[in-house]
Amino acid sequence: MQIISSDRNFHTSAGLLDGFDYPAILVSSNYEILAANDLYTRTFGHIDTTTQPFCYQVSHQYSKPCDEAGESCPLASCRKSGHREKVLHIHNTPRGREHVDVEMLPIFGEDGELQYFVELLKPVAHASAQASSELMVGTSARFNTLIEMINRVAPSNASVLLLGESGTGKELAARAIHRASLRKDMPFVTVECAGLTETLFESELFGHTKGAFTGATFNKQGLVDAANGGTLFLDEIGDIPLSQQVKLLRLIETGTYRPVGSIEALRADFRLICATHKNLKEMVQKGLFREDLYYRINVFPVHLPALRERVEDIPLLAQSLLAKIAPQQPCTLTADAQLLLQRIPFNGNIRELRNILERAVLLSATTVIAADLLRSCLDGEQPEARTLADLRSVERGYIKRLLTEFAEDKQAVADHLGISLRTLYRKLR
Repeated sequence: MQIISSDRNFHTSAGLLDGFDYPAILVSSNYEILAANDLYTRTFGHIDTTTQPFCYQVSHQYSKPCDEAGESCPLASCRKSGHREKVLHIHNTPRGREHVDVEMLPIFGEDGELQYFVELLKPVAHASAQASSELMVGTSARFNTLIEMINRVAPSNASVLLLGESGTGKELAARAIHRASLRKDMPFVTVECAGLTETLFESELFGHTKGAFTGATFNKQGLVDAANGGTLFLDEIGDIPLSQQVKLLRLIETGTYRPVGSIEALRADFRLICATHKNLKEMVQKGLFREDLYYRINVFPVHLPALRERVEDIPLLAQSLLAKIAPQQPCTLTADAQLLLQRIPFNGNIRELRNILERAVLLSATTVIAADLLRSCLDGEQPEARTLADLRSVERGYIKRLLTEFAEDKQAVADHLGISLRTLYRKLR
């Protein structure tokens, strides 16, 4: 354990840190870090003791508490409620910026007064605040809310319904839930529900026996059986034929199913995740989707934001996609090219962004993609000007990134932008 403060009154409380299975620090009511357990130092490094270390300085390089810097502060919330509080933050680590699930626990003295706080820091392995070709990436408020929802539901066995427009990354989100679950070492099986006929759907999901129908020349394992012990992901569940929905309902309710052509009931053990871009509630009202099935799969709904709702993530997403498109020689975007991408409405979301970048990589003679080349890769249309509100959102996201880079020094940011401090404050408002 790293003891930081010279005050010995907290040593009994500091000893609690070694009992946690996560990186942990002991924090005073004025945000000073007093001690850190060994897991913390191995994960985030030793804390510099040459100056008085505050949690907001060490974790974010802020000059003031998180809630005064525009973020939620678990310590302030914990002090107000008197109970444990949770929040998702992006912390500075030896490996760069990373998502961390923060849980703040209050410690009361014998007089009932709040004395200290234990901050548990749980690194999020299924999301990245840096470019990644495998993980979900982003730093925007909408993206962080999504990751926070995933963190809450993943450890449970509750059914999850992923909602959002086509191309927002619902399968990637489903895989993130699986990776963060207790079933992470077991299979993750995807069922593409769109386009499956009634017979084919039943055969794919439950399997069939030899001779069950014309062409069934061998026993076939169903995807439910393949997912045994793991996660079953039903993509575009709104496309399941109405006649087959009752069989899926029976599977969910009883945990049993019968392969096509068999009289033997088999047991199924899986975690169910469903996804759709359709309005299932509206389909229920129109009689196109079973109401009882809807409530079975909609235990924990998670909405994936459209790309236009997280414009500030586009440069990071583009960098990640480019590394995946051409891993041997990844391309980069010029600043103008990044700004051009942030002006596109992206009705096709991340899938559309990838298509544009793939064209650009094929057409580019160098590894640097400029705005002019990118413009020629659009679908014959120039990006329409965004609304004033959209432009302000992009500008605000850029200013927030600068504030992080300049350690919340607003005067330095104003100087960098060539505007007055008063103008900067007005833009932030």
